[in-house]
Amino acid sequence: MIQKVLSSILIRNLQTVEELESVRNLEAIIWSMEDSVPLNQTIAAVKNGGFVLGAFLNGELIGFQYSFPGFDGKKIYLCSHSLGISPDYRKFGIGEKLKIAQKETALQKGYDLITWTFDPLETVNAHLNFHKLRGTSTTYMENAYGEMADNLNAGIPTDRLLVEWWINHSTKSENIFSVSDRYLTIKTSTQQNDLIPEQTDLTLENHRLFVPVPSNFQELKTDNFLLAVMWREKSRQVFTHYLNHGWVVTDLIRDNEIPNQYLYLLEKK
Repeated sequence: MIQKVLSSILIRNLQTVEELESVRNLEAIIWSMEDSVPLNQTIAAVKNGGFVLGAFLNGELIGFQYSFPGFDGKKIYLCSHSLGISPDYRKFGIGEKLKIAQKETALQKGYDLITWTFDPLETVNAHLNFHKLRGTSTTYMENAYGEMADNLNAGIPTDRLLVEWWINHSTKSENIFSVSDRYLTIKTSTQQNDLIPEQTDLTLENHRLFVPVPSNFQELKTDNFLLAVMWREKSRQVFTHYLNHGWVVTDLIRDNEIPNQYLYLLEKK
């Protein structure tokens, strides 16, 4: 079923007012009309170095990706602002397909770096960003977008990792490594299938460290909100410390030993 859907997906660059309006309508379904990007902004971005990609199935828009140019005073790069998939077609791999199309379009326009932010406790996004696309991160942003009232962010500080995706570099080789408890930055336990963060360790010095995170963060927010807040606080403490001291996020893998646990790989620069 998944392969059939993927093989039928058509991705193309959207430029007309009508096409961009359909993207905003899809955003309203995914998040809310209040949180959608105004049409005049996407039109301006498309006319000035940005672009919007649409994913179509049998003529219906079911996903999109929106990017605009960025400049930090030294370098021009592409800001990957948002990517959304219709609720009926999530977990079909359409997000990855859109990111590959984004890379190809960005290279055609002369970019070599794409950046974006995401919640480090959202492991589906993290697995795509680091394990599949092979992006990296050296920047942790506390409460990057302030209070947000949408379904995904309500009640939790909007902490984010900033991903850097150097698209004209050769793909990094697959990471092969063993996980040692000695290099876990957060000790964890399990209670009734919930992953519990225990004490953090900010004294580790190995060239490879691991940051455990739960695989079901949104479920935790619904079923055990205080535990979700605890995970935000513990992971923030660890990421902030180690990224500020020279480690880089390079991968995310599933822990085969502990249910509901994923492990971020941190490597020393």
